[in-house]
Order: sequence, then C-alpha cells, then structure tokens
Amino acid sequence: MKNVTDSFVYLGRWPSAGSFGFNTDILATNLINLSVVLGVLVFFGKGVLSDLLDNRKQRILNTIRNSEELREGAVEQLEKARTRLRKIEMEAEQFRVNGYSEIEREKLNFLNYTAKALKQLENYKNETILFEQQKALNQVRQRVFQQALQGALGTLSSCLNNELHLRTIRANIGMLGAITD
Repeated sequence: MKNVTDSFVYLGRWPSAGSFGFNTDILATNLINLSVVLGVLVFFGKGVLSDLLDNRKQRILNTIRNSEELREGAVEQLEKARTRLRKIEMEAEQFRVNGYSEIEREKLNFLNYTAKALKQLENYKNETILFEQQKALNQVRQRVFQQALQGALGTLSSCLNNELHLRTIRANIGMLGAITD
C-alpha cells in the first residue's frame, strides 16, 4: 500500500496546472504524447481502421467466393471432359470392334470372291481344254478322213477301169435321181 501512496505523493510534486512550459522529462513526455496519439488514433482511426478491415474482409470473402465458383466451374468442366473422354473411348472401342469385324467381313468376302474366281477360271480352263480337245479331234478326224479319202480314191483309181468307172457313175446318178424324185 505504501507504493500506492508514494505514487500519489509523487503526482503532487508536478508543477501546477496553471503554468505553461516545456517539460524536459523525456520519459513522462513521451508517455503522455504516446497515450494522446494512441487515444486520437483509436478515437478517430477506429472507423477508418474498421472500414479498411471490413473492406479487406470483403475482398478476401469475394476472392474466396470467386475461387469457389471457379473451382466448381473447373470441377464441372472436368466432369464434362471425363464424360466426353468416356464417350470417345467407347466410340473408339466400337470403331475398333467394328473395324475388326469389317476387316473379317472383307477378308471373308475376298476369300469367297477369290474362290469363285478360281472356280470360274478352273471351269474356263476345263472348257478351253475340252474345246481344244474337240478341235484337235476334229482336225485329226478331218485329216484321217482326207487321208482315207485320198487312199480310197487312189485305190479306186488304180482298181477301176473305164468301164467300171462309168458303171459306178451311172449307179450314183441313178441313186441321186431317186433321192430327188
């Protein structure tokens, strides 16, 4: 308690309030000036500081809100992109499967076409061979017939005399006349 009373006694030693002058006590002056400046700042600056802090708080909240909106938009775009990717992957898989089945179908068509073409070529070859055989047989028959006819004519010419020859001609003319009547 003595410390409290000593402090009041010490305050009593200050110069009277009626006098004006410079206080050379730096510690007391700075403390008073600092408290006055702080009081003025708190009294007048409280509104400005409060407005600055409120503005800062609003900017931060707006930034957070905008960031949330951007994040939601980005998430939405990401989901759309994933959906599109899945759709494109399914289409690619379908194209791949359809491509393989189309390749298999084309391969079968080509094999069938080739088999038909080979069969037609085989038939054409066989027909050509048959035609050439018949042509060769006809040529051989003609040649054999010609040689036989020449041989028969040669034999007839050597065996026939004029009288036999004339009789054969008359018999043939008589047969021809009987056919024409």
